[in-house]
Amino acid sequence: RKSFKTFNEFQYFTSVKTIPSSYFSTIGLREITFPKSITTIGSSAFEGCVNLTAVVMNEGVKNISSYAFSGCTKLTNVYLPESVTSIGEEAFYNCTSLTSITILEGVTTIGSSAFKGCSSLTSISIQKGVTSIGDWAFYNCSSLTSITLSEGVTSIGRGAFRGCSSLTSISIPESV
Repeated sequence: RKSFKTFNEFQYFTSVKTIPSSYFSTIGLREITFPKSITTIGSSAFEGCVNLTAVVMNEGVKNISSYAFSGCTKLTNVYLPESVTSIGEEAFYNCTSLTSITILEGVTTIGSSAFKGCSSLTSISIQKGVTSIGDWAFYNCSSLTSITLSEGVTSIGRGAFRGCSSLTSISIPESV
């Protein structure tokens, strides 16, 4: 296994398909654009990267594992491509600067506590591919004012929207 000191060095290795667990968690990254070869972001891969502000994932990323971006407190922008099928447990936990997110049709599962504590998150749009929203998925997203859930969602976990004290509008489809 090659040891990389920076993400820029890593991104030129186009045969790499998975970002290993905890691999970049201690590097002072600011912005990331993933190489097209990446399909999986390992658990805790970028956990605690407190200087990270923007993440762009290219088509091909399918899995965002547990804790992948947990504690990235300056992260404001995340682009999730349609290829993403699952967002793991606590994947974006405590990303306190994240302001909005669109969950596209490819995603089927939003893991437990995936966006828990994202206190600057103001809006969520969840497209029709999502069938399951995990327990505490958006717990304590205190700036969240509106939620739109599309047809296809069949289960919403315990406490999924608990602590969303600014919530004024939620649209829940009959499929739940």
